[in-house]
Amino acid sequence: MNIDTIVDQEYADKSFRDIVNAPISALRGVSAKDAKALQQAFGVNTVRELSNLNFVKWASALAILADEEGMSGEERAKEELLDDAVEMTFPASDPISVDAGITRIEVPPETVNAQTDHQHAGKQEASVGKK
Repeated sequence: MNIDTIVDQEYADKSFRDIVNAPISALRGVSAKDAKALQQAFGVNTVRELSNLNFVKWASALAILADEEGMSGEERAKEELLDDAVEMTFPASDPISVDAGITRIEVPPETVNAQTDHQHAGKQEASVGKK
């Protein structure tokens, strides 16, 4: 990350030590008015004081934990139900591939008479007629 993406231009060439001791308005996007509001609300004046603010630490810790947290019992149950429903719809043992393009047959095709449509039906009829 380039430091100039998170601090104002006048602080881009400063050391990290100088930046953390700079006013909060040194952070890109934080105006002097915003910095004053933070000072009035939380009593912080510098970037370091803002970073040490317990509310900021707690919020950061919660965000990290939330990103790493596993599914809750309810979420896990819903996921298992969804997995079961998909398995019932498209069984793993089904010889037709899920990506074969077959989605759902709403109306069955017209059935053919297997006796007359069979590949050797003509021969069968001819041999029956000879007897």
